[in-house]
Amino acid sequence: MQCKVELDYSVTLQKALEPELKGLEKDRSTTSIKKDGKRLIIIIEAKDSVALRAAFNSITKLVTVYEKA
Repeated sequence: MQCKVELDYSVTLQKALEPELKGLEKDRSTTSIKKDGKRLIIIIEAKDSVALRAAFNSITKLVTVYEKA
């Protein structure tokens, strides 16, 4: 299973997320981040829907914290 999250690009956001996303690497899911023009793309790959949801929720929380800061 795969999920792609697209956000407006920000160097600060990318630098804030990169180390956190590496910490999300698990046996059941992986995440990657890349810049595509004016977009920041986060790709989550998971073996099942539970792992996908967990990774997605973690990323959502990280972005929410970044936006409130």
